[in-house]
Amino acid sequence: MKNKTLSIGLLASAVTLSLSVTLGSQSAFAVVTDKDISQDEVTPNDVVTYGMGQRGQRYSDLKKVNTKTVKKMVPVWAYSLGGEKQRGQESQPLVKDGVMYVTGSYSRIYAINTETGDELWEYEARLPDGIMPCCDVINRGAALYDDLVIYGTLDAKLIALNAKTGKPVWRKKLGDYQAGYSYTAAPLIVKGMVITGISGGEFGIVGKVEARDAKTGELVWTRPTVEGHMGYLNGKENGITGGKPGQTWPGDLWKTGGAATWLGGTYDPDTDLIFMGTGNPAPWNSHLRPGDNLYSASRLAIDPDTGKIVWHFQTTPHDGWDFDGVNELIAFDYKDGGKTVKAAATADRNGFFYVLNRENGDFIRGFPFVSKITWAEGLDSEGRPIYTKGGRPGDPAAADGKKGETVWSIPSFLGGKNWMPMAYSQDTELFYVPSNEWGMDIWNEPVEYKAGAAYLGSGFTIKPIYDDHIGSLKAVDPKTGKIVWEYKNGAPLWGGVLTTAGNLVFFGTPEGYLLGLNAKTGEIEYKFNTGSGIVGSPITWTQDGEQYLSVLSGWGGAVPLWGGEVAKSVKNFNQGGTVWTFKLPKK
Repeated sequence: MKNKTLSIGLLASAVTLSLSVTLGSQSAFAVVTDKDISQDEVTPNDVVTYGMGQRGQRYSDLKKVNTKTVKKMVPVWAYSLGGEKQRGQESQPLVKDGVMYVTGSYSRIYAINTETGDELWEYEARLPDGIMPCCDVINRGAALYDDLVIYGTLDAKLIALNAKTGKPVWRKKLGDYQAGYSYTAAPLIVKGMVITGISGGEFGIVGKVEARDAKTGELVWTRPTVEGHMGYLNGKENGITGGKPGQTWPGDLWKTGGAATWLGGTYDPDTDLIFMGTGNPAPWNSHLRPGDNLYSASRLAIDPDTGKIVWHFQTTPHDGWDFDGVNELIAFDYKDGGKTVKAAATADRNGFFYVLNRENGDFIRGFPFVSKITWAEGLDSEGRPIYTKGGRPGDPAAADGKKGETVWSIPSFLGGKNWMPMAYSQDTELFYVPSNEWGMDIWNEPVEYKAGAAYLGSGFTIKPIYDDHIGSLKAVDPKTGKIVWEYKNGAPLWGGVLTTAGNLVFFGTPEGYLLGLNAKTGEIEYKFNTGSGIVGSPITWTQDGEQYLSVLSGWGGAVPLWGGEVAKSVKNFNQGGTVWTFKLPKK
């Protein structure tokens, strides 16, 4: 067994560091049932779903760690992923019966004893040469079902391992990695099926959502997310997405239309719908593809039994800025005039926050959640953007086929909010949105599709718009659009958020700090330096009557690779790969 664990014992008020070598574990490996998954958000003794519940609210009703006690919270163990394979660590851990499952960069996964931090097993996927991940070699998490732990790999495969031994049980191909397909999201379990999307929008792939039998990996249905492609149910044709090809695409561009479902989805049991976001249309050069380009840059509501699209909402029709529409759609309820509104909310890369009716996709309201937006003047009554005249990067055809006119656009294509999941508090009724304030010079260039090659047709340089900060955690009231408070951070925020009934909001920064803020006021209640930038998502759970909190630390992701001038400002941040676990000391 590898010795990678730093165990931190708590004796009275002293904190003693010791190396811990483990030869085994007596932890129980109980199976995960559909009931476990459906009740995850109300069962604090485990975390068996990505998002701490199928709806993805990332809210815990635990409150032993609160604004009065959190200052006493200390690390109890720290597990290093080890080796030289560091880069970005964007995973959210899962916990079941004393075992933590956490994925790491380069398609690795680990099982850890939650009491001691000792490694139980490690599995590393064998990746071929020539993988083409767009935005670092990250992985965002796994799924648990029955006696399996299921996760995806950078060469677009889905692997199920025995949760007790780490041995492979089944392996399925999601797409051809040589054509640009990859997979980085955490799978979603719905009704005994594992639901997956696909990555690769920068390579002209065709996005899709698929459902497989979680125990066997056998395909149940597949639903392409670009208009014109055929869906299948149990091996039989199940209708063309959008009815027929080319209605909102010119010529044959729908055949390489992008709309990658690279972030995964959420599920709302009230409406029995899967909510999945879709990415940018391909290529980025929008002058080549006039039209709305369905179903790119959209939120889709999908029937889990058939794979049929029940409704869609497109946040950026005819996207020309790579704003995508892939960010998570979170179900929540609120009261309006005494009536309960079944809503869902999303904070889009384009800088607008949207509240939708989750039963039918109708637009309820939308408002900016970043301080500046230049590409659009606002939203109309149906939620469509009112484009700013001259806000779209220029057409290369108007410049004799050379570089088109450059425009200064806010937000940058990395978004007012990128992949990093926000959280919703059932106590404050606020969303806590990890956002960034930056802009970009962007221009278009001629481009032709070639399988396996980048398919952009655009160039860009990202720049900060303020001297004192880029990152901004915002407390957003979805009923009014009011920003209740804001925490400004020097570097971009790139990790997920957790909120609790202890009136706390936890998140990490690229500077390496785990922060706990007062959920009502935004004041700092807790601060701990993990030694490497945090781009993962924290979780909390109870064990033996105590509340634990864990987060994966390890700087990386898209910012160092795509961030232009911003990337230069964070180039000296330390990489890493460590699971930090905290709790209150025993009295």
